[in-house]
Amino acid sequence: MAGALIIGRGLSLDRSLIEERFVTADGPGGQNVNKVSTAVELRVDIAAAGFPADFLQRLQDLAGRRLTIDGMLVLSSREYRSQDRNRAAAEERLLDLLQRAAIRPRRRIPTKPSFSAKRERVESKLRRSTIKAGRGRVDDG
Repeated sequence: MAGALIIGRGLSLDRSLIEERFVTADGPGGQNVNKVSTAVELRVDIAAAGFPADFLQRLQDLAGRRLTIDGMLVLSSREYRSQDRNRAAAEERLLDLLQRAAIRPRRRIPTKPSFSAKRERVESKLRRSTIKAGRGRVDDG
């Protein structure tokens, strides 16, 4: 695992920070399932990666429980019967998560409702009020 994982926006993750562990997986595999460790668990030291603070905050929000207290991001994949396919799936999931965290949200520009929009709102409330007022009891008086 040499080189860097290119995230985008000038960000990359050194592959030396990605630690992978193979464990036995439940699911498909027949008799092979108890003998061969095909499920992969990727552990990434996000704190040591040197990412900007705003990126780390977004990553923390997106990762949720997958981010440990000590700053390790843990992703696992066990859907395939081979180590290579599970490794590729976990790495793809990691890249997707990092790319989503790299997207800066647009700043909302506060706007005010126009005069005609305010007038229309008040008129619609008055119409509704008139309709509901007509639903009262009828006096035979």
